[in-house]
Amino acid sequence: MNLDDALHTFILESRELLQEMESALLTGNREQEDTVNAIFRAAHTIKGSAGLFGLDHVVGFTHVVESVLDRMRDGALALDDTLVALLLGCCDHINELIDALDGGNMDADPDLLRRGAPLLEQLDTYLAPGQAAPAAEPVDTPAAATGGARWHISLRFGSEVLRNGMDPLAFIRYLERLGSITRLVTLPDAVPALEDLDPEACHLGFEIALASGAAKEEIEDVFDFVRDDCRIGILPSNAQAGEFVRLIGDLPEGAARLGEILVRCGSITELELEAALREQSLARPGAALIGEVLVGQGSVPPAVVDAALGKQKQSEKQAGELRAAQESRSVRVDADKLDHLINLVGELIIAGASASLIARRHRIAELQECTSTLSGLVEEVRDSALQLRMVKIGATFNRFQRVVHDVSREIGKDIGLVVSGEDTELDKTVVEKIADPLTHLVRNAIDHGIEAAELRMARGKPARGTVRLNAYHDSGSIVIEVGDDGGGLKRERILAKAIERGLVEPGRVLSDSETYALIFEPGFSTADQVTNLSGRGVGMDVVKSNIAALRGSVDIASEEGVGTTVTVRLPLTLAIIDGFLVGVGKTSFVVPLDTIEECVEFSSEPGHDYTNLRGEILPFVRLRSLFGIEGAPARRESIVVVKQGGRKAGLVVDSLLGEFQTVIKPLGKMFNGVSCISGSTILGSGEVALIVDVPALLKQVGHDTPLAA
Repeated sequence: MNLDDALHTFILESRELLQEMESALLTGNREQEDTVNAIFRAAHTIKGSAGLFGLDHVVGFTHVVESVLDRMRDGALALDDTLVALLLGCCDHINELIDALDGGNMDADPDLLRRGAPLLEQLDTYLAPGQAAPAAEPVDTPAAATGGARWHISLRFGSEVLRNGMDPLAFIRYLERLGSITRLVTLPDAVPALEDLDPEACHLGFEIALASGAAKEEIEDVFDFVRDDCRIGILPSNAQAGEFVRLIGDLPEGAARLGEILVRCGSITELELEAALREQSLARPGAALIGEVLVGQGSVPPAVVDAALGKQKQSEKQAGELRAAQESRSVRVDADKLDHLINLVGELIIAGASASLIARRHRIAELQECTSTLSGLVEEVRDSALQLRMVKIGATFNRFQRVVHDVSREIGKDIGLVVSGEDTELDKTVVEKIADPLTHLVRNAIDHGIEAAELRMARGKPARGTVRLNAYHDSGSIVIEVGDDGGGLKRERILAKAIERGLVEPGRVLSDSETYALIFEPGFSTADQVTNLSGRGVGMDVVKSNIAALRGSVDIASEEGVGTTVTVRLPLTLAIIDGFLVGVGKTSFVVPLDTIEECVEFSSEPGHDYTNLRGEILPFVRLRSLFGIEGAPARRESIVVVKQGGRKAGLVVDSLLGEFQTVIKPLGKMFNGVSCISGSTILGSGEVALIVDVPALLKQVGHDTPLAA
């Protein structure tokens, strides 16, 4: 890993930690120790990693934040609303510092320093008088409690560490943040003869004596960015080894294995145990016990291993063999690389369909069998590739904890956010593009939907309002609901405003859904006064257009005095779907397979646009008439029954051509106004087929026709 890669990793991980810190501040139980520890660990990790890169301005700010958090851990401070607001502001400021790094600015920005000064002043009020904001150390393991602990560090950097942009001395200097280096010996044994010396290679080793109360795992974390390029041994002093032996003796009886006992007492870390288990698995079976491997690696003194073995023998259920700890394997992949992979899979599907068509046309049995096998494999590759881009919507939902917290404080309302369906997955591209529309909807629910506390109590409601976010899968789509328990939409007021603006003719009768849909018209607003949040009629029309751009739809259900729910329906992915190919004359259409209920033979009374489907009235639409396709209908037409969002209808077509893996191609700008079509695809023959927009089509055939019971 070179310096640029390491810095990029630091930036990504810092943003994740800040998100975790913000989430803990907003959703955690303020009385629980776990919440405070989670917030502290996030700030402490960012500070430690920033120090490795010499980012003193980041270290300085997070150090003060960490000092306040340390007082919270000690019980000297309570996490009240005021402190939560301050710490959220600190999260925002650290995020700005990280953004500046991402922009290539490694030095302190004077403007950012000025913006951070008021936060530091507020933080200082929470520190004890005269307190110098001490560097707080975690106490996650018993070893951290040994204030006068001494460690011996044996360090051998890899030869490529300099070429990778790392400075060995920077890591040694950073050790002094954890304690005091009492002795350091440089070992030049591996330095080659002058004529063989590579000036860009590192050949030095170091033996270091460190006096520090830090835990072993924290010392190990100092070398996180060069862990793969060096060998590290961290051993306690003899006195501290005796302390580990005592801690092992005090552990409760149990079935722990040797490695687990050593990790629990703090004498080795999880990473050291994993490395030892890997080394043991590569050796000849029975060649070395895990304790011997750990001692050989210099991870733990023999006396501590002997004590752990004695503790292990006391257990009633002794383990005869060690089980390799399961490693968590994850790889960061650039989103552009995933997009390129999906595009290649799409082209592979089209090429496979073309090969299959040629095989059928020439009736070559062996080739047909091969293309059939290929189609199955391509389908598996497609599903696996799409799964790589699927992410849980919970991360997006959690952002709105902050939105609700800040906006409700700004307008003086007491509002809580209830989230459900966080584990629902959808395409990463969709997640990124839906965040802004959802923000508009949540802010509207807070400003327009939730009433003032006095009015809520007068109506018999709790003083605290509630905004709800929910997500679930339905018929190949993801449905996101944004609801509130506020005053609901005023139907007559919306209608009067629409008539006043000329959007609706006087005397025209509209259904509830048609009336509520008027609020998506550009510039439409019923607010009496303009505020920082709303009242200018800007936002809801943008919401609808952004959702439409994702091939989605948005609907509103509301009851005055009870609340409003906005339902957003989106495709799971924007790239590849399972489709069903139908023909009308010489034109082919693709219907998303997840929306199809069944296919039946067409039968209807002349002049009617509905049919009897086993006692159920089923409205239908003729695709030939809808899209103006010339020619006479086939002698035996079929109906494709589709259902979505609680509505059902039929599509009358000439022929059923079977399932088809559909690579979605966007329509050109000149076709943006075409209704009931969501995109196109390329068939194996090279012809273009249009993809039917089922939600839009269902509105064409009786928007309010409910499903039969």
